Amino acid sequence: MAVVLARIDNRLIHGQVLEAWVPHTRADCVVVANDRLAGDRLRRTMMTACVPSCITVRIDGLEEVASAFARGEFEGRRVLVLFENSSDALVAHRLGLPFDQLNLGNMHAGEGKMRCSCTIALDNGDIANLEALETEEGVKILSQCVPGDRARPWRKLLR
Repeated sequence: MAVVLARIDNRLIHGQVLEAWVPHTRADCVVVANDRLAGDRLRRTMMTACVPSCITVRIDGLEEVASAFARGEFEGRRVLVLFENSSDALVAHRLGLPFDQLNLGNMHAGEGKMRCSCTIALDNGDIANLEALETEEGVKILSQCVPGDRARPWRKLLR
């Protein structure tokens, strides 16, 4: 089992992931860890339908995904894991989902969020979650929209 990329991208499965990140990482499996989406049959079906049949897709809640990794269900796979937000990434890691690096790809702006780049907006909760992942969990966090972009440490986004 190898997590070849763990990424926060609130869009989850979409063209940029399928056309840029899957080929770049040579992922053969895309896992979405998100409790809300796991319970939304229509959105799960739509996202799964977009993925080429040669790529395995699993969309499940945080606990279910962490348990599947613990049981070795992804053994021998090249897995790209997608999170909708920083809270999901932190909870999943604490539940045992194995990743030592996290890519910040797209975190939409919203009320109370500070725009840090053209694709990243953070609020105090996001900053606390990312700090916990980095300092308590030992996860290296980088911001990188697409593989051709230069990866930047997330703290450089803060003004």
